[in-house]
Amino acid sequence: MALQHRPTAPRHSTEDALRVLETVARHTSGVTDTEIARESGIGTERLTTLLRMLRREAYVEQTADGAYVTGEALARLGSAQGREQALREKLQRTLEGLRDSVGAAVYISRYLDGEVSVTQYADSPAAPRVNEWVDFRVSAHATAVGKSLLTQLDHAGRRDHLARHRMARLTSHTITSDKLLLSRLESQPAAVPVLDLQEYAVGTVCAAVPITAGSSVGCLALSLPVEHAHRLRRAADELNRSAAPVLLSLAI
Repeated sequence: MALQHRPTAPRHSTEDALRVLETVARHTSGVTDTEIARESGIGTERLTTLLRMLRREAYVEQTADGAYVTGEALARLGSAQGREQALREKLQRTLEGLRDSVGAAVYISRYLDGEVSVTQYADSPAAPRVNEWVDFRVSAHATAVGKSLLTQLDHAGRRDHLARHRMARLTSHTITSDKLLLSRLESQPAAVPVLDLQEYAVGTVCAAVPITAGSSVGCLALSLPVEHAHRLRRAADELNRSAAPVLLSLAI
């Protein structure tokens, strides 16, 4: 299985953020934003936005004299001891913040050993999660999560997955033609969220955006009750804009 390396806005943001973190880490006694801009080559306006995000996520801290130093979250994720637990806790806090900002249940999903796996989620009574009435592993053709993960595989990887999982009709909106699904996956723009408009479950709409880090295929998704379908595209765009902190946590 090979990946389809198609650039996304979150990935560009993550690459820039990593450059900023590398610059800050080189200056153990602190570095000014002017010095960061000069050494990283990132413009002032762009850098201001990145530093705001990095401070919010506790990857950098600002000292009393205005210099930037590495933050607690970077230290925890950079440590070999307890990294997995630290990463899980960091991602959960990020998901809970996203849930509240987009007003929807949010999920992280990975493509592991040839299967779809929802690894973490954040929901609430006001933002209920999807009822998994059919195992997500066998319904990739009908979910935003599954389709987002499949778009990141090459053609052979997609065909292999569909050969192992029959495309059952889950609702009247479900695509059951592998030819049609493969065509849509092939033409899906990398920077545009993948949508599920009641294809998996009547009464639920979903959106997903890729968060591929290295060779790991992943996505960030949200779900809404169908009565809030009018908010889906706006929420999906916000999710896409906000995916960089999740991808950054995975990349560190």
